[in-house]
Amino acid sequence: DVPLIIGGIEASLRRFGHYDYWSDTVRRSILVDSKADVLIYGMGELQIIELADALDAGRFESALPDIRGICYMSKDLPDAPHVVCPSYEKIKVDKIAFADAFRIQYDEQDPHYGKIVVQQHGDRYMVQNTPALPLTQEEMDGVYNLPYTRTWHPKYDVKGGVPALSEVQFSLVSQRGCFGSCSFCAITNHQGRIIQNRSHESLLKEAEVMIQMDNFKGYIHDVGGPTANFRHLACDKQAKYGACKGKTCAAPVPCENLNTDHSDYVSLLRKLRKLKGVKKVFVRSGLRYDYVLADNNKAFVKELCEHHVSGQLKIAPEHISNRVTTMMGKAGKEAFLTFKKWFEDANHQLGKKQYLVPYFMSSHPGCTLDDAIELAEFLRDQHMYPEQVQDFIPTPGSLSTCMYYTGINPLDGTSVYVAKKGRDKAKQRALMQYKNIENYDLVKEALIEGNRRDLIGFGPKCLIPPRPIGRSKVGRRAVSSPKRRYR
Repeated sequence: DVPLIIGGIEASLRRFGHYDYWSDTVRRSILVDSKADVLIYGMGELQIIELADALDAGRFESALPDIRGICYMSKDLPDAPHVVCPSYEKIKVDKIAFADAFRIQYDEQDPHYGKIVVQQHGDRYMVQNTPALPLTQEEMDGVYNLPYTRTWHPKYDVKGGVPALSEVQFSLVSQRGCFGSCSFCAITNHQGRIIQNRSHESLLKEAEVMIQMDNFKGYIHDVGGPTANFRHLACDKQAKYGACKGKTCAAPVPCENLNTDHSDYVSLLRKLRKLKGVKKVFVRSGLRYDYVLADNNKAFVKELCEHHVSGQLKIAPEHISNRVTTMMGKAGKEAFLTFKKWFEDANHQLGKKQYLVPYFMSSHPGCTLDDAIELAEFLRDQHMYPEQVQDFIPTPGSLSTCMYYTGINPLDGTSVYVAKKGRDKAKQRALMQYKNIENYDLVKEALIEGNRRDLIGFGPKCLIPPRPIGRSKVGRRAVSSPKRRYR
């Protein structure tokens, strides 16, 4: 008889019927499988307070239809206006219905115009109330000004602590939400597209707390959020009307109404690096370089290189084929090359040797073997040889995962090629590390299949030398080792 309430990003992304990669099945809402009474989706601070008040007042069940940002099960449809998406039973057997359900859910994730969404599971309805309203700056400050211990739970003391804490213990969360809307990212479906930020005063106060900690060495490791340089709304109208339905703010082409001003973020960084006891303030969370380009802000890049880069700046072009980057919701190859030149020019002016570390992804929905070969040629021409690469993994609730499972872009109904077979995925990944000897057989097979024998030889444009394809060095292990390379 005790109400069970679940939340967190895992629950948030599995709130509807969803494709689960690990079991390769369409699973029910986690609200059904967990037998919980309520699921909080999104970040949850406002929902927690409202649910606590309802419990305290003895009106838990009657309050559920009026609390934003939660899901609950009901035997009846809501009295309030709502939309019904295809049932779990239907999406489990019909991929077109799955794509249609995702589109409906995707379109209603805005706190200003999103409607209640209902999905039937058996003889009951899973009801998603409208999303919670964005936190005000005062509310954000209140959340982050709470007296956190800033360390691991004492039960880990006997194990020597939690090593991963070192990467985040001295980092500052300055905002949440992201209007970048990358197709493969969970943020759109969890934190939403509307930026919520903290005041400079709150962030400086937290930095002062860090400085007083015994193990602080003078380095603030990061200042940012899902995207470091998104510190304000994409445009003024979002505050009243929300993010535009059916449109993207930043990519593949920036909206003409996009506010690209970096002055607030620069001002914050300057204040932090002036604090007594701070040696360096780094920016390591995702930096949207296309947003910097849209601001035409070379001065920001130079200041970034001078004060906030620790030898390497990690950015995520993800791919360079325009077909693939458009599917991903990312900027194209030209934007990456322009920013790369800005970065190199800035470091040359400063007399610094610093490097871009780009992240690339293989096997994203829409990426064909031709696209993978195009990326390999780009890496060759740019003299980039990534030590680590990411193979696309479909996580619950994302647009890319819907495309992966259904082979359909749910936003326009078009068919999408998906590399699903292990060997097809392995070939795309191996092409990104074509210099690794262990990848030779997979790369050669891919080039022959793609009718690109011109890339097999000893010329300056060739990816691999000619030799017979072996029979043993293939498979998962063959694409992992970065140690041995062709010269």
